[in-house]
Amino acid sequence: MSEPLVLGIETSCDETAVGIVTGRKLLANVIASSVDEHARFGGVVPEVASRAHLEAMQPSIERALKESGVKLEDLDGIAVTSGPGLVGALLVGVSAANALALALDKPLYGVNHLASHVAVDLLTHEKEFRPSIALLVSGGHSSILKVNELTSDIESLGQTVDDAAGEAFDKIARLMNLGFPGGPIIDRESRDGDREAIKFPRGLSQPKDMQAQPFDFSFSGLKTAVSRYLVATPDFKRADVAASFQEAVVDVLLLKSIKACVDTGIDSLVIAGGVAANSRLRQLASERCARAGIEVRTPPPALCTDNGAMVAALGSLAISAGRAPSRLGIAAASDTPPTQPLWL
Repeated sequence: MSEPLVLGIETSCDETAVGIVTGRKLLANVIASSVDEHARFGGVVPEVASRAHLEAMQPSIERALKESGVKLEDLDGIAVTSGPGLVGALLVGVSAANALALALDKPLYGVNHLASHVAVDLLTHEKEFRPSIALLVSGGHSSILKVNELTSDIESLGQTVDDAAGEAFDKIARLMNLGFPGGPIIDRESRDGDREAIKFPRGLSQPKDMQAQPFDFSFSGLKTAVSRYLVATPDFKRADVAASFQEAVVDVLLLKSIKACVDTGIDSLVIAGGVAANSRLRQLASERCARAGIEVRTPPPALCTDNGAMVAALGSLAISAGRAPSRLGIAAASDTPPTQPLWL
């Protein structure tokens, strides 16, 4: 089977997402976000997210089927994010996928949320996926992965030791009363700012840190530095703070991911996750990777955030690679490691 037709379900956080792909062709990508319901709390509330998933699941599946012109019985498999994520939110998607697989007598593939973000590359680039370094940056995760084969061989090189990059964006936006989610807002604010105006720290980037923890990230010190600056500078320029903070995050993300490419001899870098939509990260990655002789690939912004298409893509790839399906009754696993792309 060269072009498996797969429906993917993603409910790891606050998006109820359903995607349908056939091989590397995207047929539908439906996203029902509950972000507005969380905005007044300044962050995602797990119980609110779970209830929103329950309400949006069936309409999202029906809409994806309608947009793609696909019938349930035509599917070759069902894929679902089984972890990591908010366990209550994951349970909604996993329960729906188990029910569909049982009712349709179709193979079920529980997939890793982090590996799925990398797999979306298959839908946006014509080249075959080759061993790559993946910089995965989102609200909950900041990791550097060595991806030898997407469905079976992923190594974790480093991760954040405290805040994830996206989490840091949210917290700084909250400190400046900019709203939620913070990433897109700070990105917009920074366009009118001077990114060299304030010298904010780059966590774990000193020579001794680069020896001891070359691929790990830390953003808590940066968050504290910005907080102290705001208190000490009542007349601060919002755009300058946003631009300088963003530059500090982007600088260290690329410093470490490019080092991972150089140290492993891999000349391919995939940047994925919600923060991959950041305009400065994309611009600077293009410039620095070009100088280093590294091919850099980023999904279009619409496929950077959580979506069902990436889940379906990894499921389709698993079928093509002859991987065994998951057992029916698969459970949600909120702490699934990135080195486990499929959940059996």
